[in-house]
Amino acid sequence: MHIVNADQMRELDRATIETIGIPGIVLMENAGRGTAEYILQTFPDSARHKIIVLCGRGNNGGDGFVIARCLHAAGAHVCAVLASDCDKVEGDARINLDAFAAIGGKIIEISHEKDLKKICSELAHATLFVDALLGTGLASKVTGLYRHIIETVNALEHATIVAVDIPSGINASTGHILGCALRAHSTCTFGLPKYGHMLYPGAGYTGKLTLIDIGIPANLITKAQLPGRVQILSDFASALPRRAEDAHKGSCGHALLLAGSIGKTGAAVLSARAAMRTGSGLVTVATPAKAQSQIATQQLEFMSVPLVDSENGISPGALQEIIDLCNDKNILAMGPGLGDTDTVAAIINELITKVHLPMVIDADALNALARRDTAVLTQANGPVVLTPHPGEMARLTGLSSEKIKSDRIGAACDLAKKLTSIIVLKGAHSVIAAPDGRHWINTSGNPAMAGAGMGDVLTGMIAALIAQKVPALTAARMAVCIHGHIADTMVQERGPAPILASEIIERIPEGLNKCRT
Repeated sequence: MHIVNADQMRELDRATIETIGIPGIVLMENAGRGTAEYILQTFPDSARHKIIVLCGRGNNGGDGFVIARCLHAAGAHVCAVLASDCDKVEGDARINLDAFAAIGGKIIEISHEKDLKKICSELAHATLFVDALLGTGLASKVTGLYRHIIETVNALEHATIVAVDIPSGINASTGHILGCALRAHSTCTFGLPKYGHMLYPGAGYTGKLTLIDIGIPANLITKAQLPGRVQILSDFASALPRRAEDAHKGSCGHALLLAGSIGKTGAAVLSARAAMRTGSGLVTVATPAKAQSQIATQQLEFMSVPLVDSENGISPGALQEIIDLCNDKNILAMGPGLGDTDTVAAIINELITKVHLPMVIDADALNALARRDTAVLTQANGPVVLTPHPGEMARLTGLSSEKIKSDRIGAACDLAKKLTSIIVLKGAHSVIAAPDGRHWINTSGNPAMAGAGMGDVLTGMIAALIAQKVPALTAARMAVCIHGHIADTMVQERGPAPILASEIIERIPEGLNKCRT
């Protein structure tokens, strides 16, 4: 599903009205009626609720008056609170304000902060609020009357809030909170989801997101060539590798993992086990000789090879050994637990230009790139997937972690283009960016995953899918989605207790089957 920012949505609305000829008031009616139907279906006892529809004086408020009219017609006890004088409401919004008033709808005008006293009783007795104050066009900080209304409603512990298009106070393009924002239990958005729904902190204010079709033609969406999408598990059902009836271990791919060091053997084992569970027919772990015996005893099914090493990990002489190991492999994944040394940095940079395989680069291999010149990735001989968390992304780009977190889409897309690589920027929600500007926001995953080893598991999963000839971009997207979906299933089953990375591995077959069906 495509995702849009405020400007892209505004342009789609304009084209629908001006090019297709669907009047704006029809779109407003569709939006309001669809939201009212959602409320009536979700809260079947709406007639017993005291519902307050908070309306601004713009088109978002116009949607609110349509909602109020539809709910009133369904027998609900509705009061529209307008954060303005009625005389200041214009256009389609004014038409719908007048229509609500004409059927006997109750409207309370609030022009100043002191007027909030007028609705203290209304607020105290309402159980359902509809937020139609500020829409997706908001670009400046919320102040004055609107801020007071938002803070007052947020403080009502008994209130259930349904947001219209986007919770008031959230920047629709970035997810940033513009001063303050209403924390919705659910949001009905129109046409397409917005970045502000998916990117934190806005995602934390959105609640359950429901898409309302308001009549924007599909051909306009296609013509717009929108670069952003939301990905869900069903996107990958047809892309999942399927084994032939006569498949054998040699036909299911061979993944080489350059991973592990003394004290960090667990990272290598997690990656290798995840690769096996994800379907790679063969997995070989290349690791410093001093760590090899520990890794070899952790899993019977994968192979391990000792590399010439020193006290601090692999030594320069390991370079040719690794190159030779690549000769009969399908993918080289590098980094988990490898160690953060100058030697590792030198070897990683050499491998990028000398090995003719797809690559997955994670953890210490990312730090190795940051030690040198990341531009070496433009000389890679195959597709490259980088899987940084915000801290590693900061080291790769020279930006602060805070800057990365404030613009996850921009940071991932810029780096993907600069390094001609696929970027998986991990976190809530993970962003996958391609060098051509396309990008995906992953919706699976939860806070129970916040623990050591999760990234190592993801690296193994991506590597295994690529080894089975899944295109690198699809493999990265699919692995991220299944990885998070497994954790979501576990939380549904047993609650939000922390999940171990090794527990994810054991559920990978289940995740693959769920994706397939």
